[in-house]
Amino acid sequence: MKGEAQAVATSAGKHVWRRRIAAVLTATSLIVSACTVGPNYQRPIAITPPAYKELAGWKVAQPQDDTLRGAWWELFQDARLNALEEQVNIGNQNIAAAEAQVRQAQAAIQAARASYFPTLSVGANVVGARAATGSGSSARFARGAGYTIPLAASWEPDLWGRVRRSVESQRATAQATVADLETVRLTAQATLAQSYFALRVLDAEAKLLTDTVATYQRSLTLTQNRYAVGVASRGDVALAETQLKNTQAQLVDVGVQRAQLEHAIAVLIGEPASTFSLPVSPLTMAPPAIPVGVPSELLERRPDIAGAERRAAAANAQIGVAEAAFYPNLTLSGTVGALSTGLGNWPGLVWSLGAALSETVFEGGLRKAVTAEAWAAYDATVAAYRQTTLTAFQDVEDNLAAVRILAGEATLQDEAVAAAQQALTVLLNQYRAGTLSYLDVVVTQALVLSDERTAIDIYGRRMNATVLLIKALGGGWNGATLESGQ
Repeated sequence: MKGEAQAVATSAGKHVWRRRIAAVLTATSLIVSACTVGPNYQRPIAITPPAYKELAGWKVAQPQDDTLRGAWWELFQDARLNALEEQVNIGNQNIAAAEAQVRQAQAAIQAARASYFPTLSVGANVVGARAATGSGSSARFARGAGYTIPLAASWEPDLWGRVRRSVESQRATAQATVADLETVRLTAQATLAQSYFALRVLDAEAKLLTDTVATYQRSLTLTQNRYAVGVASRGDVALAETQLKNTQAQLVDVGVQRAQLEHAIAVLIGEPASTFSLPVSPLTMAPPAIPVGVPSELLERRPDIAGAERRAAAANAQIGVAEAAFYPNLTLSGTVGALSTGLGNWPGLVWSLGAALSETVFEGGLRKAVTAEAWAAYDATVAAYRQTTLTAFQDVEDNLAAVRILAGEATLQDEAVAAAQQALTVLLNQYRAGTLSYLDVVVTQALVLSDERTAIDIYGRRMNATVLLIKALGGGWNGATLESGQ
């Protein structure tokens, strides 16, 4: 009978415990639907021009395609550049660091979400005791022990949306790091293309100087022969030698610049400079036409703009976190466990439920100050977002102007080179006929070389401006990539 009564009592205890848990869960469902304090986020308004000012007279891309694609470097149709760009995505250490920061931010989302759930802990307790029976000389002492295995739970419901705002902030921050990753990637890709084209331009300049050295060597030989027969003076020979040596020195200097660019490319693709080299290959292709699109698209195509906007969203959510501190906190707790007086016997079940409500009544203005700080931080991110958009439109306008104006300058410079070469041909014939001094020939040859180097320099600037325009337009990126930050 005693055992049956104990079993009935245990069953009744379990039944009451289940009813209490059901009540807690019902209350929880009501609590979760509580309000969320703080302002709901709206994207800040940024000034967007209706059209690009420097687009007047722009050559439209053919075929008609107004959108850059992801592998934008393929527009240049250079197989070696394509291979190097793929290596950047794999080996660049700045990109690797930015990818790690994305994973870190995504883990922070999970850490914030953990506050939605209760904290559970389990333990084991052993309590020893001595009990006395009788008195005086007839007293007896008995030893005993009690054992409990408690499972404790505590939970702070998200009454005012503090946790929800924290998760919202962490999600927006993670999306910002995804945008930062794409900014780093685009910067590395553009820097590689700039370095690659600069190196190829140096190859073209080296070829020009090599051909010029050969021409000057022939001029020196001609002058020496004329000096030998008494037609030319010793000064003419000295002028020819000086011109040759100066050009050879310029050729050596180009080699130094090329080596340094080669080393820079090695670092960009994640290789030691000591083991990387590029064969000489002068660049001769014309800069491709770039699809520009409309200014309103730029807000979705520039990863740095997207990153700045997401940081504004994260700061906005932090205002809600700060404002939640003005409201009381509710903490629910419960314990359930098995109770025994011996390791082989567990007849008892113990449990408890509790709730605690707390509210800060005085903190010296701390909560108000923290909230003001959150609002100021949000205002700062809004200003940063708007500044980023202004800078982005400036970048596009700058490089639209550079590409267009340099194209016109290149045409004029090519005409100048042709005129200088024609003048040199006439002067050389006059010199051979003995009607002109060699000084006039040297001056004209220097002019031709200067014009030709200027033409190559303009070509390099056009290629550089084209790459920078692609970068300013976002390089084919779009905002849908930010979904991976959630």
